[in-house]
Amino acid sequence: MPLAATWARTPPRVVSLVPSLTEAVAVTVPSALVGATDWCSHPVDLDVTRVGGTKNPDVPRIVALTPDLVIANEEENRAPDLAALRAAGIEVLVTEVRTLDQAFRELDRVLAACGAGSPPWLAEARAAWADPPRAAARLRAAVPIWRRPWMVLGRDTFAGDLLARLGVDNAYAAHAERYPRVAVEELRSAGLDLVVLPDEPYRFTRDDGPEAFEPGTQVALVSGRHLTWYGPSLTEAPAVLGAALRAAGP
Repeated sequence: MPLAATWARTPPRVVSLVPSLTEAVAVTVPSALVGATDWCSHPVDLDVTRVGGTKNPDVPRIVALTPDLVIANEEENRAPDLAALRAAGIEVLVTEVRTLDQAFRELDRVLAACGAGSPPWLAEARAAWADPPRAAARLRAAVPIWRRPWMVLGRDTFAGDLLARLGVDNAYAAHAERYPRVAVEELRSAGLDLVVLPDEPYRFTRDDGPEAFEPGTQVALVSGRHLTWYGPSLTEAPAVLGAALRAAGP
């Protein structure tokens, strides 16, 4: 039985612990959302109870909101916190998103659980990614997501899948770890065509990141929200990311 069919309240009361899914629910069925994390920054006018971080949610505060459903993600949220919510009698929907196709399926599942049908923005996102802009030639890139220490995208990541669809292959896609630590000296000598620097989770900028690489290295500064979020931002992500990648080209 679909989760939405079990709720006594319509729409259900929902707490989201995943910023991109918070945006998806808030845009699609705003009256359902009663709580979100401190990191849930979109929509910019979001006005719900804040329940702490993705890694350290305030479980008693969430319970006090009497939600029908808590939305979580297997990567962003910690199992002990989700277990505590279940122990309090709250339904927890845990998503797994490592590819774009998986993101679309999970978005359908989350919105259905919130009592919503498939919204126009989701159809627009699917259309936008059906034939995204691609680099003239495939590029081999590293994608740092942190420094001090340096960490990069490794295997099976949503962001890596998006970049591959735009013609950029992750140089560490075959690494045993999903987010390996890699010394910057190794990155400098890896024979990369491109370094992609998003502005989250680490906020790389023109003055913080590019200077770590050899002069002449092609560096693309990209929107972390468009690279790593799976929600309404997917509608414009191909164009936004494509433009940033082209701007870094030779």
